[in-house]
Amino acid sequence: MKEQLTIGIVGSGYVGLVTAVCFAELGHRVICVDSDEKKIALLRQGKPPIHEEYLPQLLERHCNGAVEFTTDLKNATQRSQALFIAVGTPQSQAGNADMSYVDAVASEIARAITSYKLVVEKSTVPVYTNEWISRIMVRNGVPRDLFDVASNPEFLREGTAVVDFLHPDRIVIGVDSGRAADVLRAVYEPLTSGNYYKQAGAVPGPRMASGLPPLLETSTKAAEIIKHASNAFLAMKISFINVVSNICEAVGADIEQVSKGIGSDGRIGHKFLKAGIGYGGSCFPKDVAAFRYVAEQMGIEFGLLSEVEKVNTEQKQRFFQKVRSALWTFRGKRLGVLGLAFKGGTDDIRESPAIDLVRMFLQEGCIISAYDPAAMEKAKQVLPASESLSFAKDAYEAAADADALLVLTDWAEFAELDLDRLSRILRYPVVIDGRNLFDPALMRQYGFTYLGIGRAAGAHEKDPAFAYKLP
Repeated sequence: MKEQLTIGIVGSGYVGLVTAVCFAELGHRVICVDSDEKKIALLRQGKPPIHEEYLPQLLERHCNGAVEFTTDLKNATQRSQALFIAVGTPQSQAGNADMSYVDAVASEIARAITSYKLVVEKSTVPVYTNEWISRIMVRNGVPRDLFDVASNPEFLREGTAVVDFLHPDRIVIGVDSGRAADVLRAVYEPLTSGNYYKQAGAVPGPRMASGLPPLLETSTKAAEIIKHASNAFLAMKISFINVVSNICEAVGADIEQVSKGIGSDGRIGHKFLKAGIGYGGSCFPKDVAAFRYVAEQMGIEFGLLSEVEKVNTEQKQRFFQKVRSALWTFRGKRLGVLGLAFKGGTDDIRESPAIDLVRMFLQEGCIISAYDPAAMEKAKQVLPASESLSFAKDAYEAAADADALLVLTDWAEFAELDLDRLSRILRYPVVIDGRNLFDPALMRQYGFTYLGIGRAAGAHEKDPAFAYKLP
């Protein structure tokens, strides 16, 4: 990289904050802007508001140095060469993406422009957003030669976002001018040249031992579609394997064996073929809905995505009924719950199947003791305050004296629990595993009655209650 770029990042959520510290890690000067003064104050102290591997280290390394946190978007606009918009695009009641935050930020940027700027969509946005941002610029009096708008979608998984950013499968830049392409090539040059991976203290990841990340240059519309289509396809894989798991369960096959056989096909791959209680998080639910809405607006029927959503909803209901079948009745039953985040490695509870299920069990009169390594504080803010709900200090406390233990999030540490200790502290040794973390044969050896997803029910021989096949 010939010169250090000054980059503005608007938004300090998952995408914005990770992007800010990673651009600083690549050697750029970064100004991260957010309207939330309390969040900015915390970030200036080097305190990350989200749970993400490597984020605390990078924030400590670059805070108040290469990364500056501010609420002054006008000042950041005037000092930056490129401005990345990374604000939220939540799902509206109609099912489409709510673009009001993007609209407001683009308008404010436009009113502050006095020299050439590249405005980059980093948020997940529907196709044609690039054109709308350009219209906003022009309507606010910005001369056409003083700006370009580009699309640079993120492909970050919560829990591994920093590694995903610095060791990407691909870098997509949607550009409609050579000027915009030159700026984005310079932004990512430390990755595409491999220089970043040679420096001391680089975040480790797969690119250390393999080829350099490819930079894919497309039109802005293609880049916008790539992001929505990628998330919709991954959600489809999850719903597909969940339907297959239901077939496996009905015939007595093991979905883990079936998934391994399917994923071994190089055309399919193993990723996102893990049966469970459904997908959640801030991306898949809203992006599937938004992509379907875009198709409908273009007069294209995308019924496949409607089925993906339907399967995801039904998967939670199936798990709920599985627990009911194991316990017969709910009222007064004590449930130990392991996991509240939508996936392991993050504290994000947005659209979490675990949170939905906890609400369902509470409504049925269950008494719940829940534990999550990272998400309990956020869960307390959304779950109803109740004498029937408590939060445990660890997994064993959650399981103590429970009628059944439910695994709702795939935290790796849950798979390492002491099974002998677990069997002794449960009131009844019943484990209902919504993430298939355990080996059914091993669970039976330890005396558990074990129910997973897409697996035949495994009852210990001393548990006469499971000698009968219940509907």
